[in-house]
Order: sequence, then C-alpha cells, then structure tokens
Amino acid sequence: MIFMTDKVAIVGLGYSGFSPSTDRVSYKEMMFEAAVKAYRDAGIDARKDVQSFICCTEDFWEGNSIADEYMPDQLGGALRPVCTVAADGLYGVITAFMQIRAGLVDIAVVESHSKLSDVVSKDDIARFAIDPLFGVRNLDPNPSFLAGLEMNRFLHETGNSRESCAEVASKNLKNATSNPRASYGSKKSPKEILSSDVLAYPLTKLEASKPADGCVVLVLASESRARSLAEQPVWITGVGWCSESPWIEGRDMSSAGYASTSCRMAYKMAGIKDPGKELDLAEIDDTFSYKELQHMEALDLCGRGESGRLVERGFTARDGVLPVNPSGGSLGLGYMAEATGLHRILEASLQLQGRARKMQVKDAKRALVQSWRGIPTASGAVVVLEGGP
Repeated sequence: MIFMTDKVAIVGLGYSGFSPSTDRVSYKEMMFEAAVKAYRDAGIDARKDVQSFICCTEDFWEGNSIADEYMPDQLGGALRPVCTVAADGLYGVITAFMQIRAGLVDIAVVESHSKLSDVVSKDDIARFAIDPLFGVRNLDPNPSFLAGLEMNRFLHETGNSRESCAEVASKNLKNATSNPRASYGSKKSPKEILSSDVLAYPLTKLEASKPADGCVVLVLASESRARSLAEQPVWITGVGWCSESPWIEGRDMSSAGYASTSCRMAYKMAGIKDPGKELDLAEIDDTFSYKELQHMEALDLCGRGESGRLVERGFTARDGVLPVNPSGGSLGLGYMAEATGLHRILEASLQLQGRARKMQVKDAKRALVQSWRGIPTASGAVVVLEGGP
C-alpha cells in the first residue's frame, strides 16, 4: 500500500546526446540510453519498480501526430501507466511530484528530449503558436521579433543596459567551456557579442540560444523509497507553475509575470523568505540574454532594475555570491525545446550532489530551477531543490 508523503526526491539521473546534431541515433535510441543510465543510477528495475512514466513532448517537435504513442517502449513503460505533458520538462517533474505526494505512486519517471536537428524550421513551428485571427501571425513574421520587442521594453522600463545583457551572454558562454554537455561554449567578450549580427533589434545573434539535441530521464521517489535507494537524494522542497495570457498584445513585456507567480508558490512551499540570500545557485531561463536579467528580477533574486549591475559586478559568476547558470545555461548548452527544464534540473542536481566537477559551486546546498517555454508563450515553472540526507 502507498501512503501520502510530504517529501519527494530525485534518486536517478540519466542523459544522452547534448550535441548540436545527433544524426547517428534516433530520439528513441537517445531515450533508451538516458533511461538505462537513470535506472542504473537509482538502482531500480523499471519494469518492476516504476508505477508512473511521464513524457514531456509536443507533436510539432516530433513531426508526427499522437507522438506519445512512440514513447513507452524505450523507457520500459510498455503496458504500464504512461502520460504525456505537452509542456516544458519542469511541468512533468511537478506532475510526478504531485502523484507521489498524493500517494498514487512511490516511484515515477520523467523524460523529455530534443531532436531539433531534425526540425527543418523551428521558427515556422513557433509561428503556429501566434494567434492567426487577431494576432500578428497573418503578417508572417519571424517570431524572434517578439524577443526584440520584449527586450526593448524590459530595458526601457528597468534601466538595465545593453552592456549588461552582453555580460550575461559572455558569462554563460564561458561557463559552458567547462561543461562536457555544452554544445556552444566559447570565450566571447561583451564587445564581440554586441557587435555580432542583429537578430531582432536590439538582440544580436550571440545573445540568442541555438538548438541542441539531448535527452534527460529523472527517477523520482517518495521519502521512504528514496532513503533506501539513494546515497545522495536531491529533495524537491517547492514547486510552482503559471501560464499568463496567450494574447501577446495584452502582456506587460517589461516583466515575466509567469515567473513571479511560479516562484511565490515554490518559495512558500519551501519556506524561503529571502531567496537572494537563502539560495546557493540558480539555473534559470536564458533563452535570450535579457531573459536571465528579467527572470532574476521576477524571481526576487534582486530588485527591479538591479540585475544588470549585479551581473557586471560578478555577483552571478560561478564563484560569485549567487551563481546563476554556472552550467552555461541555454546560451552555452543549447536550447532543447521541452527538455530544457529537465537539463536545468540535471545540472542543479549534479551541483547539489557535488558531482559537477570543474563547474562545482562551493558548498551548494539549495538550488533554484526555473523554466520558460519560449516564444510566443508566457508559461513557466519553478522548482526548489535541496541536497543533504
């Protein structure tokens, strides 16, 4: 019999891919490799021990309808309960968290992957999400123009500078040079970033993340199972999620309301009063350089208009007061569609377990993970993680 539990932990981590292109393997083969690693890490037999499998995927990214029918086999979930969450991977983690907290299952598996190298036009898929009747989709725009508009408004309203956005990109690209999972690590100065080609004014191409392939599989367990399975469980102590209005014209582009709402939920659950002082590191969305600044402020890691100065002063560096994206973030690792949130969970968990090697943040005990589903959405989630016994 399974009983309700107050604590849920990540007890197994598995991943594969993490490359601009994985043309020699299918997404199913990537999933199988990641799943085998995760089950070995957790010390479980998926066919016997797992009561729930959760995949985060979207038909458009897969190129076929009802894509979730193709997910169970390589996860060991054939003829077992498998559900699909058409959202970022953090939503899948939260779904598994709720299933375990409610006492429905005591071990759940969450998977998400990216095979963006197979997608002919990522922008065309994003354009489908723009309202076709009352929005701007009928003008056939490149969706990146929304990032330029939002960046302009955010900088204007908060007083953050273009230079501070370039500092974010420079920091994350450099951090990625130490990460074996990163596809785009490089040493670029803020000046080089600002002088690169314009993507959508004022956003330059070096301030936008590039696509990458990869798969992440996580094993979650109730407290009783976690303590028997893992020497170093990573506890999920707070979760939150939010979707704002789908109407682009009705949003406040100077802020990330979805992140503010999500973090308030997660901080309350985790008992966090002052996140800027109580967190040891943060893996947050940096799909575009300005997004890291916008999300820092929305997540109460600093005050409005303060994020840029903190980045420029080294506050968010890997050896700074509050390291932000020490893994390299999406700018350095690559953007992985619905798997993006899971790769942040992976990186934060390795930090809390002391397994991040060259990227290790000293004395990391509590981490914040945050996701944004990307243009043109206003959806995101937040998870608070803690290491220790």
